[in-house]
Amino acid sequence: MRFPALFINFKTYEQATGAKALELAKIAETAAQQGNRQVVLVVQPTDIRMVANSVSLPVFAQHIDPVTYGAHTGAILPEAIKLAGASGTILNHTENKRSNDFLEKAIVRAKECGLTVMVCAESLERAKQIASFASKPDIIAIEPPELVGTGIAVSKAKPELIKSIIEEIGKIADMPIIAGAGIKDASDVKKALELGCKGVFVASAIVKAQNKGKAILNLLSGFE
Repeated sequence: MRFPALFINFKTYEQATGAKALELAKIAETAAQQGNRQVVLVVQPTDIRMVANSVSLPVFAQHIDPVTYGAHTGAILPEAIKLAGASGTILNHTENKRSNDFLEKAIVRAKECGLTVMVCAESLERAKQIASFASKPDIIAIEPPELVGTGIAVSKAKPELIKSIIEEIGKIADMPIIAGAGIKDASDVKKALELGCKGVFVASAIVKAQNKGKAILNLLSGFE
């Protein structure tokens, strides 16, 4: 994976489920190729194999559980995610928060399966805790929950938070910081990169857009 990167979160939106997930993935692939930029697709577990087999972009799971093969009905097994074609996973999205103990164990399991891990953090303090784990994630995404889905970009609403996180995490570990929450257009992306972020994490601004390809290209233009 190269940076800067645009992570597209399909969430469980109707517009990004099943056949529509594949349609969006192909639109994203075309835009990524046109702009010569890195795009990562974060899809539902049931759509991973279909999407991963159909496009060349990296595919991430939206979650995994810290379990191994065995009696864990309903859990998302890291090995299964990997076998389906995912190259990574996110953890601790504001819509699926987990304890630090859970996250530490899940990161270990993900690493054992060769999955890249991006962990979401809602605050500077949480980001520092996550970066200090013995088994560290590969990427941290900063997502203040009050801005998720609002169209108010974290890069503009809370620039000091982003700068503080980049500075403080840099003292602990060398890992890219991704800006999430409210990112909607190229100007939000430009601001995030100016602050030191290595990419953005976007959902509704793309998934709910009438012209999804145009929305992706607009966001990717912020990397220029």
